Amino acid sequence: MAGLTVYSYAKCSTCRKALAWLAERGLDPTVIDITHHPPSRAELEQALGQLGRQRLFNTSGQSYRSLGAAAEKAMDDQQALEALAADGKLIKRPFLIRGDGRTLTGFRPEEWEALLPG
Repeated sequence: MAGLTVYSYAKCSTCRKALAWLAERGLDPTVIDITHHPPSRAELEQALGQLGRQRLFNTSGQSYRSLGAAAEKAMDDQQALEALAADGKLIKRPFLIRGDGRTLTGFRPEEWEALLPG
């Protein structure tokens, strides 16, 4: 599928499962290290509109624990987007963007199958 991008982290087992799942289906996405090059603010804003805020934060990660749930909840959406764009480890991964701008976070095979038929 043209224009398929996956922001991933090499040490993340869920990311590895997602990339293997894509490979099994003959899909060859552009893979970007989310810790070094997080999604742009525009990409995050697009995902926020599609998925809602709770699907964007990696609530089990060390960066989130350092930030604190209370601090995250006190942020407005613009502040949340700034925090996410500044620290890729805050973002739920893998973070997939289809060529038409549709996004998914995390790896739920049934959701990926629905978004990436074929």
